Amino acid sequence: MGSPLAERVLAGDPRGIARAISLIEDESAAGADLVRELYPRTGRAYLIGVTGPPGAGKSTLVDRMTGELRKAGQTIGIVAVDPTSPFSGGAILGDRVRMAAHFGDEGVFIRSMATRGHLGGLAQATTDVALVLDAAGKDVVIIETVGVGQDEVDIVRAADVSIVVLVPGTGDEVQALKAGIMEIADIFVVNKADRDGADRLAQSVAAMLALQTFQPDDWRPPILKTEATTGAGVPEVIAAVDRFRAHSEAERATRRRARQQYRLRDLLSHRFLQMAERQLAPGEFERLVDGIAARKVDPYSAADEIIKHVRGAGPAEHQDTGEAGPARSTKAVLDHVGIAVQDVSQSLAFFRDALGLDVEVPEEVASQRVRAHFIPVGESSIELLEATGSDSAIAKYVEKRGPGIHHITLRVDDIRAVLDQLKARGVRLVDQEPRPGAEGSLVAFIHPSAAHGVLVELKQKGA
Repeated sequence: MGSPLAERVLAGDPRGIARAISLIEDESAAGADLVRELYPRTGRAYLIGVTGPPGAGKSTLVDRMTGELRKAGQTIGIVAVDPTSPFSGGAILGDRVRMAAHFGDEGVFIRSMATRGHLGGLAQATTDVALVLDAAGKDVVIIETVGVGQDEVDIVRAADVSIVVLVPGTGDEVQALKAGIMEIADIFVVNKADRDGADRLAQSVAAMLALQTFQPDDWRPPILKTEATTGAGVPEVIAAVDRFRAHSEAERATRRRARQQYRLRDLLSHRFLQMAERQLAPGEFERLVDGIAARKVDPYSAADEIIKHVRGAGPAEHQDTGEAGPARSTKAVLDHVGIAVQDVSQSLAFFRDALGLDVEVPEEVASQRVRAHFIPVGESSIELLEATGSDSAIAKYVEKRGPGIHHITLRVDDIRAVLDQLKARGVRLVDQEPRPGAEGSLVAFIHPSAAHGVLVELKQKGA
């Protein structure tokens, strides 16, 4: 029996699918676990990639293609990859207003994703999102990507068939003669064919194809004209997709193997960088960069130094780039247990008077609007927390749940290194950066949802 969320995805539940995609977009450990669970149930959906320059009418074309495929009784998943908003970090065209006609169709699931600065026009998680839609039973998954430049060709590594959409009057006659995005097309679509220059653009693409050598059995990309706003030419695009699918069926396994090879290499690169960032001492990477900038070390030697360190060859050897000092441990030990109290005098009567424990001088923590009383117990402590403001987290906790254990605190040597490690693993944090705490410490909280319902505080002493 799989996890509840995986079962919801496999059942095609839209809310479950949306939740699964959100986990993947967050690059959380839970998202990776979900992909592991769903992966054996994938491989049936046909992936159509649609790319092209901005303003080519890709969204409208995808909308029309979806309508044609729905007429044939097929279920559709749409992944629309848009540029990242500089303000929210989300997809700029996240509303996908041009696909609004299908929002009420249970056979269509639409999700916008942001590139988040990822080169290649695709968000890193796009392939995994397509897997979720595949596992949810979608017959066809359409990936519409940004396609803002001739080098943004990652779509060919993510789709079974790639459609390049061009539009007359935007310089595409010259673009058609360039390498990159024009070389990935299995099908060319000249959209907005009612505009002047559509025939000239089609001729430019044909001239480019004439420069290539095709064997008798090779697929020669067709050049189709459409008017997506009216639907003219869209059935011909679907027919071309079907012809390509039939033609390349024997090569489909090879193409998908190449796609998985690329995905594995991409994951390895991403994971290795995460590992390197976790294992390098704080400031070590910046030290190497400074050394390269000062021409004291070359980039290749710096990279070799990092690799040696990650492979366990000991601390990175210091060249003529300046000493960086020893690495600090990121292991955590229990520092104290925080207990929220309503009346600290009653609490002290128990811990101090009844149990005979020593109580340290109370300290006001202005940043958290609490008064802290530490009670040493062996190697750890008990911290009694009394709210000094009605808007403090402790006041709200006591009002909602009553007095009791509020959090546990783990002491670390380098809180920033631990936070970076947690971020790399996709752990949900309350604090992205440390803030001042009691006893001159730096503190940061881990969200209870990531720690099985327990609020965990990280603490670096004497900062």
